[in-house]
Amino acid sequence: MAKIVYGLSGEGSGHSSRSREMLTHLEDLGHQLIVVSYDRGYANLKDDFDVFETEGLHIASLDNRVSRVKTFTDNLQRLPKGHKKLQMLRKDVFKKFQPDCVITDFEPMTAYLANHYDLPLITIDNQHRLRYMSYPCPAHLQTERRMTTAIIRAMVPRPDVSLVTTFYYGEPKNERTFFFPPILRQEVLSLQPFFGEHILVYLTSGFETFLKRLKSFNRESFIIYGADRDCSDGHMTFKAFSKQGFLNDLASCKAVMATAGFTLMTESFYLRKPYLALPMRGQFEQEINAFLLARLKYGINLRRTNSETVGHFLYRLPDFVENLKTYQARDNSAIKARLAELLDDNCALAKDFHRKRARLIG
Repeated sequence: MAKIVYGLSGEGSGHSSRSREMLTHLEDLGHQLIVVSYDRGYANLKDDFDVFETEGLHIASLDNRVSRVKTFTDNLQRLPKGHKKLQMLRKDVFKKFQPDCVITDFEPMTAYLANHYDLPLITIDNQHRLRYMSYPCPAHLQTERRMTTAIIRAMVPRPDVSLVTTFYYGEPKNERTFFFPPILRQEVLSLQPFFGEHILVYLTSGFETFLKRLKSFNRESFIIYGADRDCSDGHMTFKAFSKQGFLNDLASCKAVMATAGFTLMTESFYLRKPYLALPMRGQFEQEINAFLLARLKYGINLRRTNSETVGHFLYRLPDFVENLKTYQARDNSAIKARLAELLDDNCALAKDFHRKRARLIG
């Protein structure tokens, strides 16, 4: 069996939830693992896996918009600690463990060290669809698209194989990229969805204006997470976060209103829930997620808060429910089988892709 270093971003919880599925699969196959992550990734996985805590990049936001200045200054302050962690990772993990292969879910240190030690590098994430897949993009997002592609290239240089999760399928740009349905956690796969009376609202920060808009829709029942409250206000029920409570409310809601993060969006699609997306401005992936959502007619892209669009979304819920019947909901078996194939016989196929890529750039 192979020795694998598995890096994953600690920004948000989506990376760790899908990585848990893949890590458990790899352990079941008998592979030896060292996981590398930070923040939520480290916190969510440290009790169940051998996790090296590194330092990572963060996105700072204000009023549902990326703050580029704060993002830059916050990450600049982390550079000294990040450099120290990189040296520790090199010495205490790569040199001692001597991995056969590196897998990364958008974690750059493990990707760079894979290149440094000439090891096969496999990516498992949704970010690489933005680099390696052809997809429609509106004119006002083209500049951000080019910037995002450059950032992905800088974060994860020269992957040998990319296992890309996506809900929109375009053409791959090379023969080393393979598309799969989104990785779903077991808790979601086991849910029995039905359409209740409430609408699930999930917020991160800076959404007071949106909440004021919802107050006028007093014929609807809203269950709201992420507003740092635990109380009721008429037809609006605010809840403190509970994983099982949230999943139960997701399974039983008639629609979702939330930011355009990949994980919640695709979990909602799997459960056939219409989605009103509130993409974080300046975060290209969320912007394109919301754009593609509207293109597929699974819901609405609400880039600016207004009551008319919210009302239009509610009016069209039956249409979105009907459209979501065409969504191909699948489990994680296809991507697990492909990963097992790449790592079989001491990573023989992954090493073959690595040699082919080396010849191409050589």
